[in-house]
Amino acid sequence: MSQEEIIRVMIVDDHAMVRKGLATFLNISPNLELVAEASNGLTALKLCEEYNPDVVLMDMIMPGMDGIETTRAIREAFPEIRVIVLTSFTENDLVQKALQAGALSYLLKDVGAEQLAEAIEAAMEDRPSLAPEAMQALIGAMTKPPAPGFDLTPREREVLALMAEGLQNPQIAERLFVSRSTVKTHVSSILSKLEVSSRVEAVTVAIENKLV
Repeated sequence: MSQEEIIRVMIVDDHAMVRKGLATFLNISPNLELVAEASNGLTALKLCEEYNPDVVLMDMIMPGMDGIETTRAIREAFPEIRVIVLTSFTENDLVQKALQAGALSYLLKDVGAEQLAEAIEAAMEDRPSLAPEAMQALIGAMTKPPAPGFDLTPREREVLALMAEGLQNPQIAERLFVSRSTVKTHVSSILSKLEVSSRVEAVTVAIENKLV
């Protein structure tokens, strides 16, 4: 295989044993060449400038600059470099943020050597590779129902805010200069829209979703 066909790879991971394992894999792969290793994001950026790798294998959870920040910085400074996330985490928001930051692929650290090699080769053709768990996380995020309560009317939000202050219906009615029956109607509507069965639950959901 000619030198032109060799894919130059950099590893970014704060765990030495992980880097060692990946280095061993890269060193025995005939068309892959390990050109640099970094244990943190800042070092990764410097090494990208120095070695200009074709592909970066990027860990997500690192001290200082995490994998998302580092991926975004690399893609902004060196758009020709492809980033493959290699992590142990599959949380929905992590997968989404990594891809939004510019990562081309998202794989787990238990990926097989053959699959990883295929993903690196695919990256050179700008073809993404996603672990089944990452794909499931994306599908889950896409099908997740919208957060409750965002269809509350301005008046219902006022009532909810007063509920959060601990006011009961008569007090709310007095504060808003409306009848108690009107407040009762608003409260029932709020409980329905937030999909809860009590005032305490409504206030809890409101606080969690920053509705008050």
